[in-house]
Amino acid sequence: MIKRILILNKISAHGLKRLPAEYYETGSDVTEPDAILVRSARMQDMVIPASVQAIGRAGVGTNNIPVAEMSKRGIPVFNAPGANANAVNELVLAGMLMAARNIGPAMRFVEGLQGADDALAQQVEESKKHFAGVELPGRTLGIVGLGAVGGQVADTALKLGMKVLGFDPGITVDAAWRLSSEVRRAATVGDVFRHSDFITLHVPLIDATRRLVNAERVELMKHGAVLLNFAREGIIDEQAVLDGLNSKKLKAYICDFPTRRLKEHPGVIALPHLGASTTEAEDNCAVMVVDQLRDFLENGNIVNAVNFPNVQMGRESSFRLGIANANVPNMLGQISGAMAAAGLNISNMLNKSRGKMAYTLVDLDSAVPDAVVEKIRGIKGVLNVRALPLAE
Repeated sequence: MIKRILILNKISAHGLKRLPAEYYETGSDVTEPDAILVRSARMQDMVIPASVQAIGRAGVGTNNIPVAEMSKRGIPVFNAPGANANAVNELVLAGMLMAARNIGPAMRFVEGLQGADDALAQQVEESKKHFAGVELPGRTLGIVGLGAVGGQVADTALKLGMKVLGFDPGITVDAAWRLSSEVRRAATVGDVFRHSDFITLHVPLIDATRRLVNAERVELMKHGAVLLNFAREGIIDEQAVLDGLNSKKLKAYICDFPTRRLKEHPGVIALPHLGASTTEAEDNCAVMVVDQLRDFLENGNIVNAVNFPNVQMGRESSFRLGIANANVPNMLGQISGAMAAAGLNISNMLNKSRGKMAYTLVDLDSAVPDAVVEKIRGIKGVLNVRALPLAE
């Protein structure tokens, strides 16, 4: 059966070509889609069809997707963590160099020069001392958030001879293994602000990180520190940052989120959301999320969903069920009981939970009748059930 994928933004052809035309129909006008692929389109006010079984975000942040509503419907929301890490890493490096060498003010100075070449040369020689900068080796880079991007930024900084101080209370085991032993671990986020010459932020925008950079934390910073934000606009208090710049507590603020007040301040370099805007990053994100989406639609496996646990099980049968459910007691017992009552034999089963959500894959020796699927769907706490016969 052909699966239908609604495309809400331009998605890299490198990703879309991984959806074989004989099995998938894709387009911006697809009706009753099985899944949606999106980049930045705002979906909060969108009526998401009942046919949708998954959403794939060709990027990292999912603030444009109603994740909580999808969770209630048992619909995983996939993203592509790490696929754009190098692109952001390079932009952070560019931002540090621009701030360290006063590139922004120097460029504005040159743009304002007038007169013949001899006059320009004289003005340059007289004024260049005002733009003298510092070098990065020996300086301390503080990193808040040590995931895929933060980890790459740490590696780059160490190779440049910088000292690195990191803070991430929620660091995963995999991220911790990848992190260099030369990265010093801060006990608190305040320690990062207190001891760093440059501070870069790499955390998602959630309740715990909203206005992470506030007046209190700006006050903790070293005099003349540089703040870089290529994560999310809302993790800084704009007024606190502007006050820090005006008091010279902050030397510069480099960000990817221009606002009217920020772009008019001489201490700010604001870029037009360029963090993941490279051809390579867009290709990587599309390939990663399409592969995850396809594996879910065809096999029920979940990898890199922001609202469900990772659940991968090799197929042992042509007959499989994928069940999204609330993480409540006796769920597996009720599911397996419904199958046993119908005379179905389970050959393999895997269940994992993440917070309030859980997901179960079941391989069976024979096809599951529609009546059994509906019985399982009727169990209190079951959010979604999909029969996943192996494609011929």
